[in-house]
Amino acid sequence: MGDIGCDGASADGGPPRGVDGNLPLEPDAFVGRAAELDELSRALTASRLVTVTGPGGVGKSRLAARAAARCAPRDGVWRVELAALGDTEFVDHVVVEALGLTDHTTRLPRETLLDHLTERRLLLVLDGFEHLVDACAELVADLLRRAPGLRVLAVGRRALSVAGERLVPLAPLGEDEAVRLLAVRAGQHAVGAGDERQMRELCRRLDGIPLAIELAAGRLGALSPGQVLERLGDRFRLLTGGSRDALPRHRTLRTAIGWSHELCTSEERLLWARLSVFAGHFDLEAAEYVCGGNGLAAGDVLDVLSALLAQSVAIREETPAGARYRMLDTLRAYGAEWLEGVGDAERLARRHRDWYVGLATWCELDWFSPRQREIAARVEADLPNLRRALEVGLTDPDEAHLGQHLAGSLWFSWVGCGRLAEGRHWLEQAVRIDSGHQQPRLKALWVLAYVAILQGDTVPALAALQECRRQAVRAANPTALAYAEHRAGCLALITDDVPRAEALLRSALQRYGEIGELNSNVLMARIELAMARVFQEDLSDAVRMCEDVRRVCEEHGERWARTYALYVLAYAAWCEDDLARARELLADSLDGAHGFSDLLGSVLALELLALVTVAEGKAAEAAVLQGAADRMWPSVGLRLFGSAHYNTPHELCEARAREQLGDERYEESVRLGARLGRDEAVRRALRGIGAAVGDPPPGGSVRQAA
Repeated sequence: MGDIGCDGASADGGPPRGVDGNLPLEPDAFVGRAAELDELSRALTASRLVTVTGPGGVGKSRLAARAAARCAPRDGVWRVELAALGDTEFVDHVVVEALGLTDHTTRLPRETLLDHLTERRLLLVLDGFEHLVDACAELVADLLRRAPGLRVLAVGRRALSVAGERLVPLAPLGEDEAVRLLAVRAGQHAVGAGDERQMRELCRRLDGIPLAIELAAGRLGALSPGQVLERLGDRFRLLTGGSRDALPRHRTLRTAIGWSHELCTSEERLLWARLSVFAGHFDLEAAEYVCGGNGLAAGDVLDVLSALLAQSVAIREETPAGARYRMLDTLRAYGAEWLEGVGDAERLARRHRDWYVGLATWCELDWFSPRQREIAARVEADLPNLRRALEVGLTDPDEAHLGQHLAGSLWFSWVGCGRLAEGRHWLEQAVRIDSGHQQPRLKALWVLAYVAILQGDTVPALAALQECRRQAVRAANPTALAYAEHRAGCLALITDDVPRAEALLRSALQRYGEIGELNSNVLMARIELAMARVFQEDLSDAVRMCEDVRRVCEEHGERWARTYALYVLAYAAWCEDDLARARELLADSLDGAHGFSDLLGSVLALELLALVTVAEGKAAEAAVLQGAADRMWPSVGLRLFGSAHYNTPHELCEARAREQLGDERYEESVRLGARLGRDEAVRRALRGIGAAVGDPPPGGSVRQAA
């Protein structure tokens, strides 16, 4: 498919411009490395797989980010952060997530990746893969073989050893560049670097390793360069027996880290070690809870963390979820070794798990509130830590109920935010465990069934519901029984057993009322019952129920369930030939569902919007929307659940569009829609594009034409 190409600097001579994708430009001043940057850019143009290798702290990630920002592939540059991932089983999941893909089916993540990448030209940056090298090598080889427009930039301490790989080893900085880096970083700490001779000696002592230099710069506010040299020299002699020339570069970095660690106060060392329990980013509240106590008061964590920030041990970053912190992987690994050495690793892992169990519990309760978007962003930001908490929770036999509770409490993320496949993985682990605690396992069962239903996997869904109901009856657990009946009703609805669906949903709603349950799930039961009434042509009852749901949603600030209520109201409006109202409701529904990455809600709205569009006399545009929906369905599951009722809008729209356009032009318009990405398709649908040139004039209602 030709070169992706690296365009280099912008035409005006400024820094490289960003490209579409998820890769941010480096926020820090980029010092030196001009020759290495040019070499890496040339390699990316010439080879489909380039791996930047080198010791920890040498600046691989910064160089890779800078080189990637020079590239301008048609479909963007996408970065996958792997350093915080501990389980090889999730490598494919993390790449899917980094690419912003949503797949509700039971397909393996690899299939989703291949489906997405086959026709695209993009650069995938895999950063921090060395502890997952076998899984990453297998993935990269498969993707490169089957996606001809893909290129990969891997960043790690070793090669992937995949055929065609081009290695770009990164050496430490030359002396002049090292001195410049020291001066720049010292300036960022608002201190002068001091005497140039001492600066050069310090950089030589640190072998030009950027991370070691930055740690030293963080000390220049309290120590002069001469004092830093003296203390660093003592540390080198201690570790090498006075043989300075024999010091390997990786030993230099470890020495510099250890020296910086020794210069920390006892509280700073304690926090450094305890922060290593986090995977990726964390916020202040989490740090205070997990790391506070036993020698470090929770109220002192902020001050101690600020000291670590000043010393470049920790980094503060602004994210969609607010201000968050992280440690470079090399420094985190050093802290983890120290934590293990003092015998405190297991206790901190439990505290970490407890915090994220509590966070998920709070997020589940707060999901039914105006803060849904905030909750969605919070869970996305904390996903690496939630995964770690699930691993700990589901592998500790004595406290497995906490892992079950966590897997079930995250239902809103699995279902409402496009993570069905990952949720299925954790929930299946959870229900296999006999924890001796009934309630969390029952919840995991009905959530598992919910996920499987949305994936179109009805047999395991039914099995989970039957077990949940049986155990709930035996234990006289009214909550689990209500949820089991609700999800059984949902299953009956999408399999066209509408009378049974109505009976089960009414029973579930009665049970919800008896126990005083009101949340997004309860509202969804009302919406599903309304859909059953629509399918039985009782529009007035359906509208009454969904208007009531809409009112409750607006009172509580609930946005996710509201999108489905709007869909049912739009369906009823179309049935009554009120096309303007149907379009308005569907635009609102589609915008809300897409904002939550709810692929099912999005594609249902798109299908119905196509029907409204053809009824407005815009047959070609309706066919385009159908083509866009056709492309989305494989990531949802069986198209329109295989349901005759849900399929009615699609069939009516297709019949009318074919009648007006003819088969050839209809198929051409569908193919055009199938080339649209999800974001582009949603934008097009929400714009409400006018009638395409050559569309026949309106000619009666769709219902009459069908």
